[in-house]
Amino acid sequence: MPSHPLPVPASGPASVSAPVPGPAPASARADVPAPASARADVPAPAPPGPPVRPAVTELRLSAFKSHRGAVLPIGPLTLFAGVSGSGKSSALQAYEALARLAAGQGLERAFPDPDGCVPEWARPDRQGRRGFRIGCTVRGPAGEVRLDLAVQAEPDLRIVGERLTCDGDVVLATALRDPRRRTVEAAWHTSGTAVVTRAALPDDRLGTPLLPLHVAGRTAAQLRVLAAAEQVVMALRSAFACDPRPERMRAPVPAGSGRLRRGCDNLAEVLHRTRSECTRRHARLTAAARAGCAGEVADVRVERTPDGVVRALLGRGAAAAPTPVGRLGEGELRYLALALVLLTGPGVLAVDQVAEVPEAYQSLTVVADGLDRCLHPEQTRELVLLAVEMCARGHIRLVGAVSDAACARSIPGVSVVDLVR
Repeated sequence: MPSHPLPVPASGPASVSAPVPGPAPASARADVPAPASARADVPAPAPPGPPVRPAVTELRLSAFKSHRGAVLPIGPLTLFAGVSGSGKSSALQAYEALARLAAGQGLERAFPDPDGCVPEWARPDRQGRRGFRIGCTVRGPAGEVRLDLAVQAEPDLRIVGERLTCDGDVVLATALRDPRRRTVEAAWHTSGTAVVTRAALPDDRLGTPLLPLHVAGRTAAQLRVLAAAEQVVMALRSAFACDPRPERMRAPVPAGSGRLRRGCDNLAEVLHRTRSECTRRHARLTAAARAGCAGEVADVRVERTPDGVVRALLGRGAAAAPTPVGRLGEGELRYLALALVLLTGPGVLAVDQVAEVPEAYQSLTVVADGLDRCLHPEQTRELVLLAVEMCARGHIRLVGAVSDAACARSIPGVSVVDLVR
């Protein structure tokens, strides 16, 4: 039995054995034309296009829960569909775990129940070790970058292998060499006299977001490693896992900073902030409420009570009293909360952004399990139409799970991934 019980899945060994060639200097390349300033026939350069935002385009579940060798495509708006037990929630849990690890969180935060992530068919080796493997592909300015991760869940939780591949070249690899130590051996390309740099990294953290602390960025190979790592971190960590809990959204809440939490229990607090900060988006939220809530909806507003708390209301027009959102049905509350999530952004949602990178180069990914839970098909359709509208702008993406995607299949811009047991 090999010393590495959970090898990083196929597409190459987990160790670095050859340097990754960096780009040759322009003066040494025959295919590089003369500068534009030296050629009179060259037109003026075109104005720069919109920034290229790194985006996850593929989720790989090589061995995770009920998934085995699954490769799931991810688009700007992706819905996983299937019956109960088909693995929709598992796929979203894997995505969220990768996002947590990319944000620098430890394995215990990313996988609260690691034993439950191990496939039932996985058999322990002679030392009683079992685990799981997941990964993703991120496309962006650095090209196509693949992240593959092998995690040991039993007898203790630790990373035993990680590989970062940029356009087919392995630029970072880690492996567990000595089970007695709480570290893994990492190797990345540096070029120069030492083509590979090795260092010990903790076995409870993803190595990719730690690279800027170890790589100097002086050579072309080092810059490539850093660019690949940054692309993966940017695409993954700005994720907002959303699961509105209607039972927690009915009561008034104290006015505060107005950052929407995962369960949307502070819906009124966020509406109190967004109504005054962005009237255009608030008007769009009112239109969405009008399409998905029963009765006439003239406005979505917030009132502050004498004891300092705020509650959300649906205005019914001049002839009727407003309706507190606490009186709405569960489907209406979930619909309203999800619409608010799609219409806001990182400054309002409780997400971890890459502060040193301009917002124009980042995109927020909403991860919504049970997107159609408690919703009527027409409400689901209205919500998907709103998601298409917002995702088309490029600053937001949606990965969700639905039990029935019939109402979304005919909508352009929606990618439906059907999962089977």
